Amino acid sequence: MANTKNTRDAQNAQNSSDETEEREPAGERLRPMEVLRNARAQLAELTGMQAESVSSFEQTEDGWALEIEVMELARVPDTMSLMASYQVELDPEGQLTGYRRVRRYERGRADARGGRQ
Repeated sequence: MANTKNTRDAQNAQNSSDETEEREPAGERLRPMEVLRNARAQLAELTGMQAESVSSFEQTEDGWALEIEVMELARVPDTMSLMASYQVELDPEGQLTGYRRVRRYERGRADARGGRQ
């Protein structure tokens, strides 16, 4: 019985070690896709709105900066749905440190600004 417990403990230790290896090693930067997923999930949790797309993404001295598009109000037809762009900032570990809505628009309308100002 003691051998079975020791074997089980050894397997649990190995499984724990495998899980640790899958996570980000200490001091290593997050991969861009991890940052994108984290930002989308955190913004959705805070605002209650699902991210539809990421329209800009860059690494900064303080972490990461993204612009995320969300649907604020669904309408019929879908081209009339009210969309919004949120500027999102994350620290180097991928934790959201701030966000703000920078514009609202109807989904079917072209951007008159021709891009970011």
